[in-house]
Amino acid sequence: MLSIFDSQFSISYIDLIGAVIGLFYIVSEYRAGRWFWPLCLLMSAFYIYIDFSSGYYANGSICIYNFLMSIYGILVWRGIVQSKTNEERPFGSCPKRYVPWIILTVLVFTALLWWLLRLLGESSYPLLDGFSSALSIVGMWMLAQKWWQQWFCWLIVEPIMVLLFWLSGNYASALLYVVYEVFCVLGIISWQRQATTVKED
Repeated sequence: MLSIFDSQFSISYIDLIGAVIGLFYIVSEYRAGRWFWPLCLLMSAFYIYIDFSSGYYANGSICIYNFLMSIYGILVWRGIVQSKTNEERPFGSCPKRYVPWIILTVLVFTALLWWLLRLLGESSYPLLDGFSSALSIVGMWMLAQKWWQQWFCWLIVEPIMVLLFWLSGNYASALLYVVYEVFCVLGIISWQRQATTVKED
């Protein structure tokens, strides 16, 4: 890859571009802006390349899933699907009955992905790759529902991604995910407040 610095901590241009797009993405997610899902489509495309070239095959596959979920998210948020009024989807809260199923789904997907990645023998860190991917699968689905609790999934995923990207030499992406972690905390506060306001109205 072409890089900016010729040193141990060189940053590839594709990594830097992906990180810049990701920065706009997380700000847009925090604000629940109209550009969020298009940016998600673009960022997913970049990280499909970055993850597969870094040997993180589960996370790379999740980026393909994220790309498809972005299309679904656009339809849900704009009220085209799952809406009787065709109005923009409001902030909401995950129903308690879903929590056990969400936890079970994460555990099952983690085990399956870990087993599959170990079987293939090409993933650099199969357990971390599988666990972060399982959380991302659930997190993207919750995000499409516009539930504020989706931020907790990313709160766990981001430190894992910092480690994985740093170990693979994608330093711009690693630093980006540090910023993501800060936005996760801010997102929990902001989205929960707005979901509560919607409920009271």
